[in-house]
Amino acid sequence: MLLAGSAEPVAAQCPMCRMSAESNLKNGGTDGRGLNAGILYMLSMPYLIVAGVGFWWWRNRKSEKTESEGFSEEDFAQYN
Repeated sequence: MLLAGSAEPVAAQCPMCRMSAESNLKNGGTDGRGLNAGILYMLSMPYLIVAGVGFWWWRNRKSEKTESEGFSEEDFAQYN
């Protein structure tokens, strides 16, 4: 977290892509908006993957807990 606060601003696009997007927007095109939407799409993918894995883990952990609650100490004593 400390590094995120002290980072210096950097150019997010290569110079050719940036110049192309800027000139397209100045001429009334919409390629720049599509480029920005693509960047946001790629940015959201890791978060969605982690959220999906977390939800899957939570759901499976929850079902394991409910299965084990049905056993008593007497049930476990039978297997010793």
